[in-house]
Amino acid sequence: MTFGPFRLDPVSGQLYRDGSVVPLAPKAFALLAHLAAQPGRLFTKQELLDAIWPGVFVGDAVLKVAIRDIRKALGDSVHAPQYIETAHRRGYRFLGQAPTGARPPVSVPAPVEVPQVHYARSGRVNIAYQVVGSGALDLVFVMGWVSHLEYFWNEPSFARFLTRLSSMARLILFDKRGTGLSDAVPVDELPTLEQRMDDVRAVMDAVGSERAVLLGVSEGGPMCSLFAATYPEKTEALIMIGSYARRLRDFDYPWGPTPAERDAFCRALLADWGGPVGLAERAPSRADDPAFRSWWASYLRMGASPGAAVALTKMNAQIDIRHVLPSVRVPALVLHRVGDHCLHVEEGRYLASLIPGAEFVELPGNDHLPFAGDQDAMLTAIDRFLARTRVRRSPERVLGTVLTLEPPEPVEDGFGGIYAREVEWYRGIPLPRAGGFNAIFDGPARAVQCACAIADASHAGLRAGVHIGEVHLSAPGGPVLGISRHLARTARPGEVLVSRSVVDLVPGSGLQFDERGTVRPEGIDRDIAVMALRRTA
Repeated sequence: MTFGPFRLDPVSGQLYRDGSVVPLAPKAFALLAHLAAQPGRLFTKQELLDAIWPGVFVGDAVLKVAIRDIRKALGDSVHAPQYIETAHRRGYRFLGQAPTGARPPVSVPAPVEVPQVHYARSGRVNIAYQVVGSGALDLVFVMGWVSHLEYFWNEPSFARFLTRLSSMARLILFDKRGTGLSDAVPVDELPTLEQRMDDVRAVMDAVGSERAVLLGVSEGGPMCSLFAATYPEKTEALIMIGSYARRLRDFDYPWGPTPAERDAFCRALLADWGGPVGLAERAPSRADDPAFRSWWASYLRMGASPGAAVALTKMNAQIDIRHVLPSVRVPALVLHRVGDHCLHVEEGRYLASLIPGAEFVELPGNDHLPFAGDQDAMLTAIDRFLARTRVRRSPERVLGTVLTLEPPEPVEDGFGGIYAREVEWYRGIPLPRAGGFNAIFDGPARAVQCACAIADASHAGLRAGVHIGEVHLSAPGGPVLGISRHLARTARPGEVLVSRSVVDLVPGSGLQFDERGTVRPEGIDRDIAVMALRRTA
């Protein structure tokens, strides 16, 4: 959009004069774009406040400041206006020559400089990441399903969305292992939730981020919420866009797809990968746009192989974080579009209801991809939330997995050394004050794998119990320790019993389990579903 010597670029969110950037705050830019989209129309003050600051109580003074900043940027005069005219006590109109019609499209092609790609080492895997912008806050952006850092920036609407985020905080982007520019891994070794959290920590360490806001889109939401509950000391706040607590339908979760529907989708992926798969559900407002369809097809094709896409889909379908969400103790914002075709708005409401103190914002539209459709309403809600985020005191509670071991009596010589060695290897922390052999881990798969390693290196009659829940840092244990102890004592010699909560968080780890009914440990007012690890020879 051009007028006089000026050009409004909705992709970059910048105002240019003769090719040079004219500094203008994001809200002032949005206001100018809104006015310029309909030249000659008189906008009332309330219309402009509702459009630029939706859901926020601000007065006329804020609008006047933004108008003043626009006039200053344009070199316009309040007494002899060339661009912005004031209708006394009524509102404002744009006088410049600009195209009539709807608001400027956000997908107008424009050259975008792709940020430099760096690599962080996470275990044996290299994780690709980018850093954009600067600010007092760090914001880790976690895209759902598959991703490709460079292809993010090839679609103008996505580039604009990320650019706007980078104006609010230092934006940190990465491709999870097995996708995009990160190291490829076999389809049967795609990252578990724990490994994805490890990758986030590796990237944060690489960029010197001690604490960050985590923003998860769709499938990225469950990992971000698990990270926030497990590492509250590293999490400033949590934002989830179009996300969920459980992927498949259940008797008490009626919104997800059935297993048969999920299998049909996987078959479609294998048959149609390379084309714009799933676009009608994820971005119906752009589904008939040839350029967007071509970009989406390329983005998916470059982001993952067909086998990896199917494996990720099946793995994500097994995740259930409902029991994790009450342990999230950081400020949380859940955003969901009312007509989302991919994930129902009821899933967003349910998700937010389980997080203590979470803010839930319903947005208009039916697109699942956050950068499709009206992204400004979403960005405004994020901007407002981040503006309220403040540094918090150190956490008192975290989400932890407790492993209890019951070796046969008498305890064999050397068992203590084996226990200490394997707990350290799997990043656990012994709980000596609890008595016996108990340790806490930051991931459930590591706790189960540690139990197996100790059993393989010691007496075959070892019994083990594993449970995950919220623990107090000042006195780790409590009900979580009580349940893990009960499971260990209930287990048969050589058996590892885990709670259902553990099983819901280890898809992709290769661990398999068999049903073992329910138990009700002493002091617990509910039944605990129990499963036994299936050991292979």
